Amino acid sequence: MDLIIRNVRLTPHAAPLDIGVTAGRITALHPDIPRTAAVEHDGGGCLAFPGFVESHIHLDKAATLHRCGTEDASLAAAIRKITELKATFTVQDVHDRGARVLRDAITHGTTVMQSFVEVDHAAGLRSLEGLLALAEEARHAIDLRLCAFAQDGLTQHADGEALLEEALRLGARSIGGCPYTDPDPQEQIRRILALAARHDCDADFHIDFDLDPTASALPFLIRHVLETGYRGRVVIGHATKLSILPTDEQTAILDGLLAADIMLTALPATDLFLMRGSMAPLMRYARMGGRCALATNNIVNPFTPFGDANLLRMGNLFANITGATTDADLALIWDMLTTSPASSLGVPAAITEGAPADIVLIDAPDPATAVRELRPVLGGWKAGVWTFVRHRPEMKASF
Repeated sequence: MDLIIRNVRLTPHAAPLDIGVTAGRITALHPDIPRTAAVEHDGGGCLAFPGFVESHIHLDKAATLHRCGTEDASLAAAIRKITELKATFTVQDVHDRGARVLRDAITHGTTVMQSFVEVDHAAGLRSLEGLLALAEEARHAIDLRLCAFAQDGLTQHADGEALLEEALRLGARSIGGCPYTDPDPQEQIRRILALAARHDCDADFHIDFDLDPTASALPFLIRHVLETGYRGRVVIGHATKLSILPTDEQTAILDGLLAADIMLTALPATDLFLMRGSMAPLMRYARMGGRCALATNNIVNPFTPFGDANLLRMGNLFANITGATTDADLALIWDMLTTSPASSLGVPAAITEGAPADIVLIDAPDPATAVRELRPVLGGWKAGVWTFVRHRPEMKASF
């Protein structure tokens, strides 16, 4: 073995055990692995897990607040400001701002991240180029995947589809749409799903991001996913409109999402800021058996003028908003930060023998405590390579 991490917990209230790592993979899970020449680390009774999975973030427009201000906090104003600003983005600029956020995410325990990257008439492929370079540089510490995203609509731009296809050819792993910015939302949905099918990749839509109880795009999306056989390959984000629909209408749409196996993602910080507290009904959908994720979305820009890339903070915030207090509910929220988005991105979601040695230690005995008390992450490994450490604070005087 190359590495032994001793005295960690894998499940709530389970006895501590050791994790043995060989050539970047987990090769032993045992209460007392015999001593070898391997490097050893004392896990101090921490909870060990494969790391948080950030499935919805925008690295290309992070840390731009100082360039465009916070007045007129609305979705329309945020889109307008960023659309104007991204024409000035350079490859290096996007790379450097993304790197700042990525470093924070890694040291807060994120090991897999999907970032949207706007590919359009204003940004061209510059932002994609910057983030592809960043993904390669940081691959020893995090798996960064890019979703080519049509933020400003698609059908009204003659070269929109060609740019998205080129982004997929260059290395984007999935394709994203935004029907509410398109003059023909249904046609955008058709085109995005057709592109996804042509390239055998997932589709991820920002959708129904408003508080107008009319004109939901979700019934059409659900029907089209079922008609085209793309069940299980589609994710939606925001969907705040769902929160204000009458119960029977909400139930019908949630049933449809479940039938189409569409993952529902909420972005607590952004949804609170721009929608004044309204969020998609994740807990209800999860209890129905739907796949759900919590994610960060934006950091320090007009969409969300806050943030530190701590995904656990999103889980704790969501628990506060929804009144989740039981261990079972908090464990469900933990799954929305780990297991559920991992399944969507096709990455391992558990510490098991044979799995990649992506291991994060959090100073908690179980997931519910981690979410409830916002417990600190203390260290992490990617493929068995130690990537970061955070030390427990020490009191200099007792009381």
